[in-house]
Amino acid sequence: MGTILRDSLARARGQILVWGLALGLLGALFGTFYDTLQAQREGYEALMRGMPPEMLAFFGGVVDMFSPVGYLGLYFYSYMPVVAGIYAILAGSGIVAADEEAGRLDLLLAQPVRRVTFLAARILAFALTLGAILALTWIGFAASAPGSGLGLGPGRLALPLVSLWILLLAYGLLALLFSQVLPSRSAAASAAGLVLVTDYVLVSWQSIDPSLESLARALPQGYYQGAEALNGLDLGRLGVLLGAGVVLGLLALWRFGRRDIRVAGEGGWRLPGWRRRAPLPHDVRAG
Repeated sequence: MGTILRDSLARARGQILVWGLALGLLGALFGTFYDTLQAQREGYEALMRGMPPEMLAFFGGVVDMFSPVGYLGLYFYSYMPVVAGIYAILAGSGIVAADEEAGRLDLLLAQPVRRVTFLAARILAFALTLGAILALTWIGFAASAPGSGLGLGPGRLALPLVSLWILLLAYGLLALLFSQVLPSRSAAASAAGLVLVTDYVLVSWQSIDPSLESLARALPQGYYQGAEALNGLDLGRLGVLLGAGVVLGLLALWRFGRRDIRVAGEGGWRLPGWRRRAPLPHDVRAG
């Protein structure tokens, strides 16, 4: 298991650097921009008053954008589930499907390793990769915070990233489960992406239409705290997200241990348990 874990992390080094440095630089930029926002407060307040509530809904609703919590929620954490969720879904759908479609998975499983152990190591590597990306994001925020008026210490700045990490892990494991049920990685990523976008729209729109609140609570982002975690993590909401991720991971492990492995390429659509019959002698035509 250790060998698989090290190999998976080594293959993810480029993703960690690209995504981690990009989000870290973005965090540093927004950390330094806070003082500029405060200096131009009157102009921004007039701009916010002129924006329709439907537009504000997709940035966390009507918030006090001049407080540290409202500012980081509006400019970073409101849309980060979609931005970073794209990576989580693509990476999660390819945890095993990428090697399978490339024709490498059957060779890897030919080694003396159980399927469940192999996939468990890959899932752990995926979780650590997400953690490393968000750690670089935290470094960007922590580096810029002392020189800004945010007034937030490194510990508080890490709290929203914990909530984001659990949410991204759940989306990635959902994409992994879809890759074990659907015939291709692209189909799995598309299905998980549809859930992500639907989730984001419903949770955003509930600030305008309260009747959607019960439906939003049935989706992952209904339990995502975002910048609200700066005031403390809600362990109940965090536990629901983590529990959902564990269930999705266990289902993916169960399915992976019982399905046929493709030699290469994408699979086709067929009913579970259905097998194409072998042709009878009179079905075979000469030439």
